[in-house]
Amino acid sequence: MRRHIALFVVLALSAPVVLSAQDSNEVKHDRKEVRHDRRELRGDRKDIRHDTKDIREDRREVRQDLKNGDTTAARHEARDLRQDRRDRRHDVRDARRDRKDLRQDRKDVRGDKQEKKDSSK
Repeated sequence: MRRHIALFVVLALSAPVVLSAQDSNEVKHDRKEVRHDRRELRGDRKDIRHDTKDIREDRREVRQDLKNGDTTAARHEARDLRQDRRDRRHDVRDARRDRKDLRQDRKDVRGDKQEKKDSSK
């Protein structure tokens, strides 16, 4: 009987230590996710700027080809223009998703900080 009581006391005293170590890992993981989401968002914004620049150039080339009467080149540039617009739409959608993930991860980090404050009272 004494052994059971002793075992129960040891387990009861060690549980908070184990739980606090798990909380610490969760906080680190959440912060890592925030950094990852920021990095992805920067990449998406860079891709959007690049695609926007390509779209501007393709529009100018289509107008110039049509002005010169080169319909074959204009058709090729129009196809390239559609591809760039499709890429930009995809990047905008991806950036929106990354912003949503970033907001959620920041909320998780704030929640972890609040839980830590509450548990230290």
